[in-house]
Amino acid sequence: MKFSISSSVLAHNLQAIGKVISNKSPLPILDYFLFSIEGNELRVTASDVETTLQATLPIENVSGVDGSVAVPARRIQDSIKEFAEQPLTISIDSSTWEITIAWRSGKITIAGITGIGYPELQMLDSSATNSAKLTAGLLGNGITTTIFATAVDTHRPIMNGINIALSPSDITFVATDAHRLVRMINTTVSAKEATSFTLPAKPAALLRSILPKDESCEVSIDFDAKNVIFTLPTYKMICRLIEGNYPNYNAVIPKNNENKLTIDRLELMASLRRVSVCSSQASGLIRLSLTEQGIAITAQDLDYNTSAEDNISCEYSGDPMEIGFKAQFLIDILSNITTREVLIELSDASRPGLFMPVDSDDESTSVLMLLMPMMINN
Repeated sequence: MKFSISSSVLAHNLQAIGKVISNKSPLPILDYFLFSIEGNELRVTASDVETTLQATLPIENVSGVDGSVAVPARRIQDSIKEFAEQPLTISIDSSTWEITIAWRSGKITIAGITGIGYPELQMLDSSATNSAKLTAGLLGNGITTTIFATAVDTHRPIMNGINIALSPSDITFVATDAHRLVRMINTTVSAKEATSFTLPAKPAALLRSILPKDESCEVSIDFDAKNVIFTLPTYKMICRLIEGNYPNYNAVIPKNNENKLTIDRLELMASLRRVSVCSSQASGLIRLSLTEQGIAITAQDLDYNTSAEDNISCEYSGDPMEIGFKAQFLIDILSNITTREVLIELSDASRPGLFMPVDSDDESTSVLMLLMPMMINN
């Protein structure tokens, strides 16, 4: 087997799909890429058993029969990542699995192995498969908006991912770690009947990294109860889903929140960062005191005898109240809202606060973020 390929194309795609390879692979062969040649295409596969990524690349000057070989991932990545753009000629000895990469001024020889033992792709249950099509922009926005709120919980693995739910009216992305909850609803995508799946956080991040820059590019999604397949123009990702019923998150979203404030998001974040330096290292508690005159942000660490206070203006309607939050969680939420101003709705000091963007340009998308309060010791 012999073919030519662009050095930059090969290096870029190996870097993209190589992120799936685990530092502690459950099988020795998963430390390898699988190179499969079919006609004028090279299909490169990387896997950690749970998630498999494939890239399909154009090749030229193909000679010999179609076939496959397992190539040591780290060695080939380290070998070609420093190349300037130039054609590479790759030859594979089908008897010894020796791989030779030649360029205009030299060559590298790498010992490969047979690709026969590489894990086969997971197949979907054709009788229970659901399908949807999303733009790369919508899918990327849904992942980016919610992924920071996923949990790392061995006792409740269903919360370690993003729940993506389709209905006859919209698509919903949700993530929660029981302290924070993020829900994004978009009305441009729908399905004939309600269905959903929970995508683990790691493959969600991998998927986001390989989405096309063209946000209008279409991504096909096919899934059953156990696996999902994302098909992109040059990539395919097959992933095992988190099985189980996602929590009824709507039950924890408080209704009829009479205390509302609109505030400059960046100014609030800056204030929180200043004041949180003096918060308790154990709890990270900051206190928000709300009145019609504005908002007072305070923090105190009795162990180190430090405290801080900052006052900023806002538009507030409601009764005077004090509520406590974990500073870093609040900063995370504000960092993942993209509008200049944010609307905060509160019921009382014991119930969650709701955070929503103000004057978003996308009327088809609504974002709600929820943060559980902390107890204030007076």
